[in-house]
Amino acid sequence: MIRAHVLICGGTGCTSSGSQKINEQFVASLEKYGLTDEVKLVQTGCFGLCALGPVVIVHPDGTFYSMVKPEDVEEIVSEHLLKGRVVERLVYSDTGEEATDVDVANLSLNDTAFYKTQNRVVLRNCGVIDPEDINEYIAMDGYAALGKVLTEMTPQEVIDVISDSGLRGRGGGGFPTGRKWALTAPNQADQKYVVCNADEGDPGAFMDRSILEGDPHALIEAMAIAGYAIGATQGFVYVRAEYPIAVNRLRIAINQAKEMGLLGKDIFGSGFDFDLDIRLGAGAFVCGEETALMTSIEGNRGEPRPRPPYPAVKGLYGKPTVENNVETFANVPQIILKGADWFKSMGTERSKGTKVFALGGKIHNTGLVEIPMGTTLREIIYDIGGGIPNGKKFKAAQSGGPSGGCIPASLIDTEVDYDNLTAIGCMMGSGGLIVMDEDTCMVDMAKFFLEFTVDESCGKCTPCRIGTKRLLEMLDQITSGNGTLELVDEMEKLCYYIKENSLCGLGQTAPNPVISTLKFFREEYVAHCVDKKCPAGVCKDLLSYVINKDTCIGCGRCAKNCPADAITKTDYIAPGHKLASYEIDTKKCVKCGACIGFCKPGAIYKD
Repeated sequence: MIRAHVLICGGTGCTSSGSQKINEQFVASLEKYGLTDEVKLVQTGCFGLCALGPVVIVHPDGTFYSMVKPEDVEEIVSEHLLKGRVVERLVYSDTGEEATDVDVANLSLNDTAFYKTQNRVVLRNCGVIDPEDINEYIAMDGYAALGKVLTEMTPQEVIDVISDSGLRGRGGGGFPTGRKWALTAPNQADQKYVVCNADEGDPGAFMDRSILEGDPHALIEAMAIAGYAIGATQGFVYVRAEYPIAVNRLRIAINQAKEMGLLGKDIFGSGFDFDLDIRLGAGAFVCGEETALMTSIEGNRGEPRPRPPYPAVKGLYGKPTVENNVETFANVPQIILKGADWFKSMGTERSKGTKVFALGGKIHNTGLVEIPMGTTLREIIYDIGGGIPNGKKFKAAQSGGPSGGCIPASLIDTEVDYDNLTAIGCMMGSGGLIVMDEDTCMVDMAKFFLEFTVDESCGKCTPCRIGTKRLLEMLDQITSGNGTLELVDEMEKLCYYIKENSLCGLGQTAPNPVISTLKFFREEYVAHCVDKKCPAGVCKDLLSYVINKDTCIGCGRCAKNCPADAITKTDYIAPGHKLASYEIDTKKCVKCGACIGFCKPGAIYKD
């Protein structure tokens, strides 16, 4: 008889930290102690708290072990699973310290500060079920929504429910999902298609990947529902090849669904046919744009098409097509089962439901977060994210990756939803949220994202192909100390020209990081151009390393570890010191910063 379940995170993050070895060690230890028939091991999807991986949770008590190593496994088995004694040193504590008896009394994952304000709708099964076992998904009401749709509802009723729910596209644009389906359904054709965008190319974004790794059947069920609603019999999931775990689990799930008659011919005896296939992308960011994605599925180079005609009329292979991303689809089964009013009870007036964010950057609790629309940025960063490490000040958050903009500290109480972010010149994007502290140079940050978009431009239209390159050249001039205020003005004009004239969303949003940093941090551009200084001390061409001779104790550690031999002793001995101080030759200095790391009294600083 099974008396305990051990859930081991099998998402990409924890897998890269060795969770597979942990699983193997559990198998060996359970066999060693004769517990194989009493304890079930389950490799789940992402739990969300990636900063503390690998994560192991023991049920039924819900003990949450974090940062587990293979050598810890035998102790968990011999103490916890055999003797019933929790291994306190491995239990997660919100304080970041070793767990106390009080902590051990509150071990549930949902009781932690990271989770207790979240509302897991899309991620409800991630970290809970075995994603490679269809029976576990069915046990969580899986495929009940598809059964309800095919046996109790007309296609129009399905569209009406999705429309009434207020669900908007989670891929970045926020277009109403029900409206998109409604535009496609009336169009007559011998074939229609449902396409899922699982390309997810934003740096730092891993929401869709985590859903595919932790709950792939939710996507399959939703795409079948969409197919029924619009009259499509074929679906395609376009997923990047760099997601091997997600692709493998999706393939397993599709095969299982076909074996059980949940995909294929005459599903639920309703006469409805729907099949699903996977298409692998080669990693081109532009293929996140729906028309470029469809062009790639067709076997051509991924380039966007002019619109109109829109995919609802002429999409994949020239046929009417509905395209949504993974997170959008993952909401659909729950909306069908629980109703539009349930979904509308969460969120704000025009942005309903929840949103999944990949929280990263300068923050304690990096990971996957699902919060109701309208949650403030302050709550996300401090209540869920645990604040900024090393006592640093929050400076800004980049929402939407290369296509988005930055939210400055002055707007930290902004309620995060589509309209509020658009109003301040940002965008929701697919859900990447990169947190930056006081040590971040906003000019350099804009340059980083622009380098990405220049590299990823497909080159089909001139405003994007040439314009973004010119923008990058201007930013290079500014960060290297050769910028002027006139150059900044020219750059700003070019930003709006690119936005207004580019063919697709990649080019239209490429200038956003520049525009938003100019709006909220123009003084940093001025400092770079007028004072020839980088206030954050990031741009190497604009900084120098200086030794405070009165603070220097003359230990010489900086000189011994300088790779350029740029540090020499002086004749000056500061009052109260016995040894002569050192100085840095700025002409020889390569600005590597090694000297600061070796200076115990903190006498070296950036100027």
